[in-house]
Amino acid sequence: MENRTTVPYFLLLELSKNRHLQFLHFFFFFVLYLATVTTNLLIISAVVFDHRLHSPMYFFLMNLALQDVGIVSVIVPKSMINSLMDTRHISYFGCVAQYFLFLSFEASDLSLLTVMAYDRYVAICHPLHYEMVMNWKYCTEIIILVWVTGLLYGMLHTTGTFSILFCSNIVNQFFCEIPQLLKLSCSGLNLFEAGILVASVIGGLGCFTFIVVSYAVIFKAVFRIPSEQGRQKALSTCIPHLTIVFILLLSGCLANLRPASNTPSYIDFGLTVLYALVPPLFNPIIYSMRNKNIKFVLSQLWRF
Repeated sequence: MENRTTVPYFLLLELSKNRHLQFLHFFFFFVLYLATVTTNLLIISAVVFDHRLHSPMYFFLMNLALQDVGIVSVIVPKSMINSLMDTRHISYFGCVAQYFLFLSFEASDLSLLTVMAYDRYVAICHPLHYEMVMNWKYCTEIIILVWVTGLLYGMLHTTGTFSILFCSNIVNQFFCEIPQLLKLSCSGLNLFEAGILVASVIGGLGCFTFIVVSYAVIFKAVFRIPSEQGRQKALSTCIPHLTIVFILLLSGCLANLRPASNTPSYIDFGLTVLYALVPPLFNPIIYSMRNKNIKFVLSQLWRF
């Protein structure tokens, strides 16, 4: 309880003291948030209401969209309110909740992208066994496991981080982010949080390796398909997923492997926006552009 007494609240990043720039920040985040939520809700609606999209691939895509809505809803509204109200405050328990939910959604996101790589592997490399392997019971169990894994990861990470003693309450980021909070520690990492970080790196590398190996086998199988049309159809379901994985992992590595700055930095802010807010916005757009079924259903919904 000592750290709670010492730090009753945190001060998030203030991008500018100029009210006009604060309103500009509010407007930028409002447009970004509205676009992200709208596009992901369109994907969810398309999958839910059209029976042609009732397949494992689109079921996973719908859950990915739900996670993306969760990610932006956890971190963006608070930053918007702070800019609008000219304040930097977030309560201790508000920071804990934001930290826990953001990590849970991000971990679920990466787990689900790994599952989607396996789904594409089975569909392309073993098409005759696809319906038997990726049946609805199995897919439901996988999704439950993905969400539970994300919540467990968020819980462990949050417990480890907020068990340390904070020497400052100034967070140089627009939400309670891992590197910025760990930088505030008086005594460095405790063994529990260090273990969680090591496990996170190992888990992330494991997911990345699985995805890379899966797609190596997938592309090998795709280029053996005799017809050009067959190859294009197979690639149209793989390229969007691979693009999303690349954006998420590259931006996440750039943001989190860079040493946390002791002073507010627009570079840190830009990299965090890149990995936290850009993937949720581009996920539905990339899938809509490359997937004919999604485009057709969305055009039908638009007419209504």
